[in-house]
Amino acid sequence: MNEAPLDRLPQVLLYGRDGCHLCDEALAGLVELHRQGLVFELVQIDIESDDRLHRELLELIPVIEVDGVRASELVPDLDAVRSRLATVEA
Repeated sequence: MNEAPLDRLPQVLLYGRDGCHLCDEALAGLVELHRQGLVFELVQIDIESDDRLHRELLELIPVIEVDGVRASELVPDLDAVRSRLATVEA
């Protein structure tokens, strides 16, 4: 099982790139979830910085992972992110 230790925040990774309007939408949605009280560490990863990530994720971005589990791809699914965060925190 891939649960977060009690002494650290769940980590949310947002894979995207500059100029991607869906990536901007995903970021805004994640910021809003945080504003609503969900607690997590948000890390943005630019797929342009890594050839392998660019090859693997270009057609899927934005990709959102919660503690290593893909919660959303292509169209930001913030309900799926919220659900995954609830299972990590439980």
